[in-house]
Formats: sequence, structure tokens, C-alpha cells
Amino acid sequence: MTNKKLQSPVLVLNKHWAAFRVVSAARALCMLVKGAAEAIDVEEGGGFFNHDFNSWAELSEYKSQFDAEAHQWIQLVRGVLAVPQVVRLLKFDKVRPAKVKFTRRNIYARDGHVCQYCGQRFPTEELNLDHVVPRSRGGRSTWENVVCSCIACNTKKGACTPVEAGMQLVRPPVKPKVLPEIMNLQHDSWKHFVDAAYWNVELEQT
Repeated sequence: MTNKKLQSPVLVLNKHWAAFRVVSAARALCMLVKGAAEAIDVEEGGGFFNHDFNSWAELSEYKSQFDAEAHQWIQLVRGVLAVPQVVRLLKFDKVRPAKVKFTRRNIYARDGHVCQYCGQRFPTEELNLDHVVPRSRGGRSTWENVVCSCIACNTKKGACTPVEAGMQLVRPPVKPKVLPEIMNLQHDSWKHFVDAAYWNVELEQT
């Protein structure tokens, strides 16, 4: 097994088929082998089927011949095993919902790298964070008061509120209910289970 394949992202669903969090392929395969989770095979038409380890191994042999490009592969002693893109928990596991940290990276992900004033999408290096109610006016550093902003809009707004600057938010900022890594679909198969509406140092909320 290559390290890169073992670190590829796998979406975890809870028992109720709701997106739960993202784990590495190594963790997902471990849960599958232990019977703590089942692999979910998503078809192009939107249908999906659940598999335990044995049936997933059998399906992998078929996929290796007719759908090899759709998956990453792990070489086994006998045959190959497809790395699942989605797994569903069947019983308690130590995987717990992760806290959505208040970070620059996560704010950018929540807002989709779109300036919340002009509505345009920008690369990361052309964005910054803006306090809707400026800190100089008592605005706090919270999910509900910090948005992604392009440099031009941030400069225009200055130390004003949006109303004072004659600007309007694309949408009210809120704390995300799911991890941004889930919202940023990394596989097409995830979109069937995710209700999608980075810099990892947690920002101080004041």
C-alpha cells in the first residue's frame, strides 16, 4: 500500500446516512475490515449499494476489469481492493464528529472563496477576512461577524458597517454545521450525501 493511497479522503456517514466526517483511506479500510463500517458504492445514475468487506472485495475484482479508472487500488496477496470513497458506520467507533474550528481556512471554505460583498470568486491570495461590524466598533471575531472579502471590497468598506458603506452581504454569515472538508466535495460520489450549501491555526473568538 502506498502512503498516498492510504491518506486519500473517505467520507464517513453515520447510521442514518448523514455525512459525518472525513477520514483517511487507511482508517476507513480498518473500519471496513473490523465490520464497524460498510463500503458504499455509488452508481452514475444516483443509486448506491452497501457492501461488507467480503462483498466489496468481490466487487473490486469486477471493477478492476471494467471500471479501474474510477478508483485507487491497493494490492492484496490475492487480487486488488478498491479504496472506497464513502463508508457508513454500522456500530460505535472512536470516530467522533470533529469540531468545526474557527480558522481562516474554514472561513474561506464556508464562503466558497467568494467575496461576500461583490459575489466574485477569487484565489486565496486575493482574499482576506472582514469583520462585518468592525472591531473598532465593538465587532467580535466570530463565525457570525467574519466573512471572506476581496481586497477591493475590504478597502472600500474600511471601518464602516455594510450599511454605512452602501454595501450588502451576499448572505448572512453563520457557523457551518458540517466540516468544510465535507462541503468541499472531493469526489463526485459525495454529493449524494452532502448538503453543501484553509490555514489551520484556530482564530481567537472575542
